[in-house]
Amino acid sequence: MDIEVNQTPLSLPEQATLADALSAFGARPPFAVAVNGEFVARGQHAARTLSAGDRIDVVHPVAGG
Repeated sequence: MDIEVNQTPLSLPEQATLADALSAFGARPPFAVAVNGEFVARGQHAARTLSAGDRIDVVHPVAGG
């Protein structure tokens, strides 16, 4: 199935989870994740299955002043 992570196309096997997508994308903590605009808690990444066309946003914290 084809999805997008931070506007980058990514192909994954059917029934892939959010954790699978994050691993394939190479995301490194700390980060927050949203699937189709909806926040997904870290503890739910392995349980959240994806569907073709899903859009994942990985956001890293930014410090500054």
